[in-house]
Amino acid sequence: MEICDRYDVIIAGAGAAGLNAALFLPRNKRILLVCKEGPKSADSYLAQGGICVLRWDGDHDAYFEDTMRAGHYENDPLTVEYMLRGSRETIADLMCAGVRFSRDKEGELLYTREGGHSVPRILYHDDRTGREIASRLYAQVRRLSNVHICPYTSLIDILTDGEECEGAVLRDEKTGEVKAAAADYVILATGGVGGLFRFSTNYRGLTGDGVAICLKHGVQVKDVDYVQIHPTTLYTKKRGRRFLVSESVRGEGAVLLNGAGKRFTDELKPRDVVSAAIYAEMEKEGSDHVFLDLRTIPPEKVREHFPSIVRRCAQEGYDVFSAPVPVVPAQHYFMGGVKSDVDGRTGLPRLYAVGETCCNGVHGKNRLASNSLLESLIFAKRAALRIANTYRPLGENAQKRAMQGFDERNYRDERALAEEYGNLVKEEMKRSKAAREKQAEAGGNGQKEAGMQSGPAGQRAAEERNPAAE
Repeated sequence: MEICDRYDVIIAGAGAAGLNAALFLPRNKRILLVCKEGPKSADSYLAQGGICVLRWDGDHDAYFEDTMRAGHYENDPLTVEYMLRGSRETIADLMCAGVRFSRDKEGELLYTREGGHSVPRILYHDDRTGREIASRLYAQVRRLSNVHICPYTSLIDILTDGEECEGAVLRDEKTGEVKAAAADYVILATGGVGGLFRFSTNYRGLTGDGVAICLKHGVQVKDVDYVQIHPTTLYTKKRGRRFLVSESVRGEGAVLLNGAGKRFTDELKPRDVVSAAIYAEMEKEGSDHVFLDLRTIPPEKVREHFPSIVRRCAQEGYDVFSAPVPVVPAQHYFMGGVKSDVDGRTGLPRLYAVGETCCNGVHGKNRLASNSLLESLIFAKRAALRIANTYRPLGENAQKRAMQGFDERNYRDERALAEEYGNLVKEEMKRSKAAREKQAEAGGNGQKEAGMQSGPAGQRAAEERNPAAE
């Protein structure tokens, strides 16, 4: 593991948030960018649908309301405002980085619509928007001489005296070597928690490590029980990551059908509402999936806009042009996380959190479709600029203290550490949910959480909302 004893900034995570942070940090700072697996194993590469943008000022109120409504009005309005107002600049940044969004024959940008959106405002690149964005950002970061990219290297702890963050503890995933590195700042961009769930669209390596490390050191977290279930993943009895069938498919006109071939819900409602409707229909029929019919979309549009989905369905034996495909909800996104402000600052000085790892209140209880890439990029950039504009080196005594307090023996048992961290996140999820339910009962709110039903389908919904060991 080619890790030095000292860096200016250490970024844990090479998804959209981590990459964008690296791009906007000062070029004269020595930066280490680590990722748990290969550099293209971040969930950002899996994002199919697209990225939202405030197309014109006249759409501001509608876009703001769509985001707030999807989040059950538990969003932080100021954070939502920052996201909307920063969206056009972010799209311009991406285009400068070489990102190619889909255009019509005249060269005009194409926009699609997804669930919860009142109008089309989502830019896309076929059904591989995340891969297009992340790969372009990665190419830009690789050109930076001040950034050292270290794949297959995990953040397993931070160095701290309890007053501020002083560096990171890292492990080489190939050799097991553990090493500490002092740093003026550490940015957590470790992604979500899908690896803790039995059924998820996330890569299995995303196990909430950043959240667990913060829990270990008493750094405040927020809304850890807020986990989003995506309504439509391709049904399979195989184990492993679930293949997501983009919400853009429904935005372009695909419909959900029950076993009798009848529509049973409004496909363009927010994700939690559609998931609840699917669970209810599954319970009613005693089935383990419903169907998504793409034949309502012109075939040429399906081939042009959704080539990856067509290809994957064919691999599983389904022809989207001749029959509906079976779909089922699965864990998809983490609205909770390490509590941070609009500049990524956490409760521990010198420690920042961005992307799905953080919770800055922009999503509320439920994320609006295609806001994830946007918020990751905007607030990662803000974090990088905040660090740049207020840069203060770690004192020499703090550096020495950080390294002296490191004991490699505390991290030798990888399995035990992974279990400890997983349990920390799971227990906090349970605690947070219990506290919320107790508060609701005290307030006289007898309504069930959206998407929670009794019976077999309700049990499946509960299992998919709650983490479970593989």
